Order: sequence, then structure tokens, then C-alpha cells
Amino acid sequence: MNEHEPGVETGYRNVDEEWVEAPAATVEAVRELLGPPPANPPLVALAGSTDAEGRELGYHRRDDGRLLIVVPPACPLPPRTWGLAVQLYSLWSGDSAGIGDLEDLRVFGRWASAAGAGMALINPLGASNPGEGQQSSPYYPSSRLFLNPLYLRVDGASFPVVPGRRIDRDAVWDVKIPLLEKEFLAFTGDPAFERFVAERGPLLYGFAAFCARHEGREHDQDRVRFHTWLQWRLDEQHRAAADEIGLVGDLAVGVDPGGADAWLWRDVFVPSMRIGAPPDALQRDGQDWGLPPFDPFKLQAAEYEPFIQTVRAALRHGAGLRVDHVMGLFRLFWIPEGRHSSEGTYVRYPWRDLLGILCLEATLAGAFVVGEDLGTVDPWMREELAARNVLSYRLLWFEDDPPTAWPAKALAAVTTHDLPTVAGVFTGEDGERSFRAKLSGTTLDEAVVGAYESLAASPCLLVAATLEDVLGVVERPNRPGTLEEWNWSRPLPEPLEQLVEDPRLAAVVETLNARGS
Repeated sequence: MNEHEPGVETGYRNVDEEWVEAPAATVEAVRELLGPPPANPPLVALAGSTDAEGRELGYHRRDDGRLLIVVPPACPLPPRTWGLAVQLYSLWSGDSAGIGDLEDLRVFGRWASAAGAGMALINPLGASNPGEGQQSSPYYPSSRLFLNPLYLRVDGASFPVVPGRRIDRDAVWDVKIPLLEKEFLAFTGDPAFERFVAERGPLLYGFAAFCARHEGREHDQDRVRFHTWLQWRLDEQHRAAADEIGLVGDLAVGVDPGGADAWLWRDVFVPSMRIGAPPDALQRDGQDWGLPPFDPFKLQAAEYEPFIQTVRAALRHGAGLRVDHVMGLFRLFWIPEGRHSSEGTYVRYPWRDLLGILCLEATLAGAFVVGEDLGTVDPWMREELAARNVLSYRLLWFEDDPPTAWPAKALAAVTTHDLPTVAGVFTGEDGERSFRAKLSGTTLDEAVVGAYESLAASPCLLVAATLEDVLGVVERPNRPGTLEEWNWSRPLPEPLEQLVEDPRLAAVVETLNARGS
């Protein structure tokens, strides 16, 4: 089998370019689980090619019944601009009810756009399972297709955010959902709601039915309709926020094995495998993310529908999309249940088709794509991504070359949600002393502005500043490999009303506006 076609690998090169042989038992277990290659998979053809049969961009059914997907050569490129990266749950105002919400995002987006920003990057907003035990990690969603009701602005909800106090998602759920249930009881219908239900189709019904089932209310059609109504309300508020500034969404690499998407597409996921990452310099034991992978052959047999719908949903109301762990389009590190995270092996995916579909959906949405290409990435993968205008992700912490030498087709940033903030490094409180040499200045404020001045000098099309950096937050949003109660649960130290008046934010905005267009 061609090494660039779907299938299981027997080993891999680690970050030090050393060959690592995968455990034979792991390779055999994966081979036994993989479905057979489909006899008649979709044909993904480049627009204008012979295989495209003269069809326009999009999805077509050939006379022989085979699905033909006509794709563009590349994704759209964004204009040269800058933006602010926001963990929405942390962005709170005096009107928030226990968590930052979509109305906060709308207000912040209006301010940021007026200040000169061209985009706001947000964490994944995917739904969690309803009820108690609300998932804190945005990267462990029940569904990547639909949104989390916790992010709804709800009239009458009273549950203030307290700086320095952990966000309690269960408490937020307990406050918001009864109010929403009461509002739904008074709902007599709306043509916009009916249009939304028709547009999102069977997947919306399936998701809502799963939510009702999870609550122990299977076959309760009123409850199913309630969950479809929640998604409509979320969609309306999401659209309103997107009208203020270009939103760059974030596509999580996987889903909760006990969630809605895994249930909807249970014939395509492999529940006895988990995806993660092999050992590297930051995680010596490797990583097990607890997420089930798609079977690449069953994905083809399903005519890529789960992938298409997932990407399309992620691009809804978006000016751009960050694809988490973009190498997953090429291969994913599978770990059998019961084995250590270092005992996995890579499984190859039909990457040409997946990249083509990504470019098609981005083109249809008029959106750009950023690929989070950190970690173990073969050089040829980055070349393929660049050829299709999927922007690279360049971090001050990781790059040996100065920002002036970074590529134009990239998003430049200091850090990510999983890595130290400027304040964490500058003060030494995060423990990552090796990054200290990347900073200049004798005060924290000077270090922050200096870091973003260096990014502003880069040729990268996009530059992003995190609010945690700007506000001098020492703690990173998430510490990978831990189950700390503060992961994904720390509010920003000041409310939105004060944040937009903060002189530290004004200094970074001035710095990034100076880079021009």
C-alpha cells in the first residue's frame, strides 16, 4: 500500500527525527479494527480537471451513482490584519451569568473592530452533554456540529462572575436552563426558527433527540423541540456577534465518545481506540486525549459526510477557521484502550480528499483556514498545507528564527491556550525558563508590548494577541496532561467594561495597528 494512502503505519519519526517502532500488538489491533477499503469511494476532483467532468465547485451525483466532489486548488487567503484571541468563557461583563457569553462576544467584537482589529479568534463553542457534569474543556465536545447553551445570553439570569473564582459550569446550567425552559413554554413559533430547522435538517433533529435521550426523556418530542429551539437561539446570537467582527472559529480534533456526534455517527467512529500524540519534548509520556477516531475507510464509505458536515458547521458565521491538530487530516496517533499513551501508532487518512473538501467548504463560506501545525509534523505535510493556502501557526516561544523571517502564509502568535503566557514566563511562575530569552524589557508591560512589536514586524498575514497576555495573566488557560480544576475555568481578571479601557490593551492595539495592511 502507498505510504500516502489510508492505512496503519508500523512506526514513525519522532521530533528528534529518530525512528520509533510501534508495538506489534498495537499495529495488529488497529489492522483488525479497520474496515475494508470501500469499493466505490467518492471521487474528489480538482475544478477544471478531466475528472471534474466540467462540473462547477460542489457536490454532484454521477450517472453511475458515485459522488463527485469538485474542489478548488486552494483555500481563500485572508487580508493582512490582526486580531485578539479570546477564550469566550473567560470574557465576562456585568451582565454575564456565571460565564462569558455570545452577547459579550458581540460587544467585544464591536469594540475590537472599531479599534482596528480585523478578527477575533475564539475557542471551540461545541455543545456538551446536557445536565450535571458540564465539560470544561472546549476540546472535548459532545458535538462539533452544534453550540453550547451555556454561551447564551439569558434575560433574568443572575449569577455574577467573581474574579479569581473558578467558573462553575454546572451552576451556570442550573441557572440558565430553567429560564430558557420557561421562555420556550411561551414560544408560539417564528418563521426564522422553522427556516433554521429546515436548513440544519436531520442532523439537528438527531442531535436534539440525543440530548433528550441523555436527559432520560427519549421520545419526548416537546423536549426534542426545546433542544432544537436552543440551537436556533444560539445561532441567532452567534450571527449577531459575527456581524460585528470577523470570527475565527476553532475546530476541535475530536469528540466525547459518550456524546452526540459519536452517537450520530457510531458506525464511522472506532470506540475502542483513542487519539493522542506520541512522546515529545513537552510531553515525555505522550498524550492520550480520550477521543475516538474516525475509521478512514468507513469515512470514505460514508461519502465523507461526517467530515463535510463538521467543517461546514465550524465555518458557519465565520470569517476563518483554525483547525486544531491539522496533521489529523493526514494521520492520527491511535492508542488502543488499556494501553499507555506511548504505545500507539499512526493511522493514515485520505488527506488529499480531506484537504480538498476543507478548501471547498472554506471557499463556499468565503473563509480562510489556519492549521495548527505544532508538534510532530513531516515537512511534506507543511508543504501540502502551504500549497493549499492553509496558513501555518508560528509561535514566538517555539521558533528559532526571528519573526521577520517567518513565512507570509502564517498566523503569528506568542503562545497558545496550552502554553505559558508572557507574564508566566516573565515572572518565572510558569516554570518555562527556556522561553525567557525571547522577551525584552525591564517590566512586564514592556515585555508584553515588546513581544507583540516583534510579531508586528513579521510578514505573516495574520497576527493574534491573547487577552491573557495583554492583561498580564500569569496562569495559562490549560495545562496539558493534567486534570487541574482551573483548566478552562479561569475568568479574566477584569470585566469587559474595564477591559476595553485598560491601558495595557490600548498599548498592544497601538502596536498592532502600526503594522499596517
